[in-house]
Amino acid sequence: MHAQTRFCNVCGHSVDFLVPAGDHLPRHVCPSCGQVQYRNPKVIVGVIPEWRDGRVLMCRRNIEPRLGLWTFPAGFMEMGETSAAGAAREAREESLAEVEVGSLLMVMNVPYVSQVYMVHCGRLLSEEFGPTPESSEVVLMREDEIPWDDIAFPTIWHSLRHFFDDRRNGSFSTHLLDLTFKPRPPQRPEVPGDDPTA
Repeated sequence: MHAQTRFCNVCGHSVDFLVPAGDHLPRHVCPSCGQVQYRNPKVIVGVIPEWRDGRVLMCRRNIEPRLGLWTFPAGFMEMGETSAAGAAREAREESLAEVEVGSLLMVMNVPYVSQVYMVHCGRLLSEEFGPTPESSEVVLMREDEIPWDDIAFPTIWHSLRHFFDDRRNGSFSTHLLDLTFKPRPPQRPEVPGDDPTA
């Protein structure tokens, strides 16, 4: 793992992999200028855009990983962004949609891929959206239309489940979830009024 960083990002000298004085983990340390290069988890930001009739905006992935499976707009947070600004940008990039990003719905720690997810509720501002290089299809869906068996990532599945549960209960809150191991694909949740035998 430490072989991925070979040179100092300040002076270009080759780095050593060792525990710096006063630290507790091995780091990439430059023996020339002393720069310590830290590798930290990535932050993923996303939004569940809701249209005025209650449907939510879903995107079929046109890129790897999980090509062809479904998600809501989400991606890596950029430097200088808030989580809400990053989620709105991802909505534009993945669906051409303008979204008013609202309250924080989910914070998920995913240590097996060194990621932290921050998922917001959102309000879709118009029906102007469509495919992009990142999404082959962009569709408004009711809860009973969500392709639960074809959701791209467990984080997306759990976020949608909490979103619809909270909406049904009439009160949204922020949920914390630790996905500490790579799970099997979740089972399709029961939707009120949905016939699972149909």
